[in-house]
Amino acid sequence: MRDKVCLVTGASSDIGEGIVQRFVEEGAIVILLSRSLSAMEDVRKRVGSMDRTVSMVCDITNTSQVLHAVDRIVAEYGRIDVLVNNAGIITSSTHFHRMPQSDIDNLININLQGMFSVTRAVLRSMTDINQGSIVNIGSISSERAIPKVHLAVYSSTKAALSMFTKSIAVEYARRNIRCNCVNPGIINSGMIKPYLDDPEARKVLEARLPMGRIGEPRDVANAVLFFASDESSWVTGTTLNVDGGRSASEG
Repeated sequence: MRDKVCLVTGASSDIGEGIVQRFVEEGAIVILLSRSLSAMEDVRKRVGSMDRTVSMVCDITNTSQVLHAVDRIVAEYGRIDVLVNNAGIITSSTHFHRMPQSDIDNLININLQGMFSVTRAVLRSMTDINQGSIVNIGSISSERAIPKVHLAVYSSTKAALSMFTKSIAVEYARRNIRCNCVNPGIINSGMIKPYLDDPEARKVLEARLPMGRIGEPRDVANAVLFFASDESSWVTGTTLNVDGGRSASEG
């Protein structure tokens, strides 16, 4: 990963920060992409490598902003070696028939349309040099519905991401551009963090996991690092579940 130019969307999230941290540790140059400059700058300070990281404000649902951001990166560094499509949202558990249309639209616009937009823009650069690695962040919710957890639209967007991964992998394989997907399970991040602050709630979740612990952002980041690096140079179109064995036991 030494001196590879890496673009990470949703970089101000917990998992995004974990990915940035691991990439920097391996010597990469990392461009953080998010809608919040202050949040990205906080990540950069915590990572502690200001000279190897750059914050870039961008709304991935705005195509012109995406194109401008990618053009700036290519103009500055000459290429983009790695794209991590980490940006995404999840709504609270709601019966599908009660979901506001605005929530449905937001899930599709960010989790799918935004990801499409960034990937398309970056592929234009990767095809110029005939190399690159794209890593998509999915979810184990893409593989099965969870009783009493109503995430029909979110899960559908992540299931679509899985097929998108395979399609891009095959379409661009002869150009030496790889595309893989990481499906996190229950991770100590985002909306679930306040829930995990309750010791009893944490115990309930941990009891359902074969490995007996909640995943950390670094667990996801390590899997992303493998797909991004040359260590996985003959791996493409693959989805890796990072879930402590949950999908193996309940899938």
